[in-house]
Amino acid sequence: VNSQHRQQQKKRYKTPINIGFVFVPQQEAWVVERMGKFNSILKPGLNLLIPLLDQVKYVQVLKEQAIKIPEQSAVTKDNVNLHIDGILYVRVDDPYKASYGIEDPEYAVTQLAQTTMRSEIGKLTLDGIFREREILNVNIVKAINLASEEPWGISCLRYEIRDIQVPTRVQEAMQMQVEAERRKRASILESEGQKESAINVAMGNREAQILASESEKIERINEAEGEAKAILAKAQAKAAAIEKIAEALSLQNGSHAAGLTVAEQYVNAFSNLAKESNTVLLPSNTGDVTSMVTQAMTIYSKLNKTPTTESMIKESDTDISYQDIENSDLRNFENTDSIPEQEGDDDTRPR
Repeated sequence: VNSQHRQQQKKRYKTPINIGFVFVPQQEAWVVERMGKFNSILKPGLNLLIPLLDQVKYVQVLKEQAIKIPEQSAVTKDNVNLHIDGILYVRVDDPYKASYGIEDPEYAVTQLAQTTMRSEIGKLTLDGIFREREILNVNIVKAINLASEEPWGISCLRYEIRDIQVPTRVQEAMQMQVEAERRKRASILESEGQKESAINVAMGNREAQILASESEKIERINEAEGEAKAILAKAQAKAAAIEKIAEALSLQNGSHAAGLTVAEQYVNAFSNLAKESNTVLLPSNTGDVTSMVTQAMTIYSKLNKTPTTESMIKESDTDISYQDIENSDLRNFENTDSIPEQEGDDDTRPR
């Protein structure tokens, strides 16, 4: 492998023949030896050389180069055998060190990357490699720069793992683990969905009950206000009716009208007794309408009894003189029947 690599390198970077002058391409450094000893490093452009004495010994490319790291096996911390390959990006910073510090810089860097990668993989588990892939790349770059930058004049810019192959059984176990993890997540998501659904249903029921109770409260308040207004209206109407009845009774023949109304209500009441129930309780004098009306009118007259003369005298704002009372007695005396004459003395006659 090493001989093939060296042959490829010689074919790729052939040293030019000294004809007295040479043209150096951009981003290349030609190391010139004079009589077998290092003389100078040619810069890009036209350069003059001494034929036969000067010789272009090494050609170093200063551009960034991508070197493929061959596939290799490595064992992880949990004893899993892996096959890994990658890409290494390097650049020549010092052409003199890259020419005289090591025989083949590219091959040396490749071998250093492989050994460093094995060492870093042995520090991590299989899950850690997939989880900390970026950290693994950074650690490999640091290790390569520490070993190659100062003595070889080569700096490693970055390293990328291209492919990781695991054994078939391990891959099947990982697949089962992934499926189990997905089932676990699915069940957790399903349970969380059921939980949220139950919470939403409970909150909806609570809000519905609150709204229903508030609606019922408002309805009861409105019913109470309506009943209160209805009772007030009925009371006002009844008071107005009583005032009208009182005014009517105070008129002439008001008592006769009241008696007629009582008699009509009495007759209508007894006419409706047998319509609502088969059992009827009647007073002993049901047929005597006159006595019942008389009794009702007696109660009415007692409740509406006129005040006595003495109370009228006390409540009246005007005074009644003795002469008025005597005149009223004389008028009453004149209206009485004649008194038969009695035999006897004149002293016994009334004066």
